[in-house]
Amino acid sequence: MSFRGFQKSVIRAPQQLKSKFNIGEHTKDAIYIDAERRFQELEAETKHLHDESKKYFEAINGMLNHQIEFSKAMTEIYKPISGRMSDPDSLVVHGNIEGIRACEEYEAVVKELQETLAPELEMIDSRVIRPANELLDVIKVIRKTATKRDHKQLDYDRHRATLKKLQEKKDKTAKDEKALWKAENDVEVSTQEFNYFNDLLKDELPKLFKLEREFIQPLFQSFYYMQLNIFYTLHERMQRCDIGYFDLTLDIEEAFQRKRGDIQEQAEKLSIVKFKTSGMKRPPKYGGARPTIEASQPQGLLEAGPSSSTPSVPAATRPWQRQESPENPPPPYTPVLASTSHAPSVTSPKPGSLAAAAAVKSKPKPPPPKPKPAQFQAKKLVETVTALYDYTAQAEGDLTFKAGDVIEIVTRTKNENEWWTGRLNGREGQFPGNYVKVNS
Repeated sequence: MSFRGFQKSVIRAPQQLKSKFNIGEHTKDAIYIDAERRFQELEAETKHLHDESKKYFEAINGMLNHQIEFSKAMTEIYKPISGRMSDPDSLVVHGNIEGIRACEEYEAVVKELQETLAPELEMIDSRVIRPANELLDVIKVIRKTATKRDHKQLDYDRHRATLKKLQEKKDKTAKDEKALWKAENDVEVSTQEFNYFNDLLKDELPKLFKLEREFIQPLFQSFYYMQLNIFYTLHERMQRCDIGYFDLTLDIEEAFQRKRGDIQEQAEKLSIVKFKTSGMKRPPKYGGARPTIEASQPQGLLEAGPSSSTPSVPAATRPWQRQESPENPPPPYTPVLASTSHAPSVTSPKPGSLAAAAAVKSKPKPPPPKPKPAQFQAKKLVETVTALYDYTAQAEGDLTFKAGDVIEIVTRTKNENEWWTGRLNGREGQFPGNYVKVNS
């Protein structure tokens, strides 16, 4: 777009927005609107005709090329594999000689078909694709004229609105009179230009529609007969295709079963085709039950030197003792075996306990007790612990603290080698029980 064209686009932009949202007065020609609608349909269908005829041309060529490549692939499969390291019978030449010969004959037939159909396919290109392409070029020129007509309509409506605004102004100055004179000239020029392009398209588009019908009729007829010739040639040549490797007197499935023989059964006997994965569910990579601090087996810790008179026992085997040295805090995370999970063990109930449970279940529930008066309610004692070592959170939900911090207990167990839950500085989290000392 030139700079002048850009300037015109900027000037027409306000009027274009008004036309789009139906603001103000706009020129409408019912005859041209109908012709424009038909022209849009012609434009879209011509493009569709061009694209589909080109796809048909490429599909026929592609079909023949794929047939040739299929024959080459079968030939490679039929060739012997002797002489290769993976062949146990490398000195014995194995190969389907008859199959290779059949593939070569089939490839020769398809190449002959390709040469025979080349003139017909060339006629599709010259009598269908090229004329459709030429019609598209004509339509592009007409589309430019229609676009120019739309621009002239915008100028015409814009100048008319300016002239009407100046005419309705009561107290006109000398500047307004000059602007009124200029607006009248602009309206006259824009009217002439708009009427020229509008009348031209209204007169010429119906003629184009008539010529289009006359253009499509021989085009479709040519395509129809060329398509018949292509399929007749394919059918006639394949009917004469006599390759001894194929028994055309049998049914398709019957011939397939006979050719295959017991190959499928032999292939299914191979151990490599019977490999199956176990249907067991994989353990989760992350998450699951949290391990306890106490290990189920002693860890390989450092032992005492040879000068020690008594054999040293690893610290992990003595959970009743606590190392008070802040330089060597106990490990908060201890790996455990997969079999030592902390899920509750399920035991088979005794017959007596089942009867007692059934008797208790049959009794009605007692009424809820009345609330205890405030003077009888004892204040809840808050249990606290003191941190013996520094601990930094190693997972989401852990509680970080330093040695000497007083932690409020939320929940804990009797075993100090498990994870407890506490609250420190308004934050609640889990921490190892062997890192703290219970305050009395």
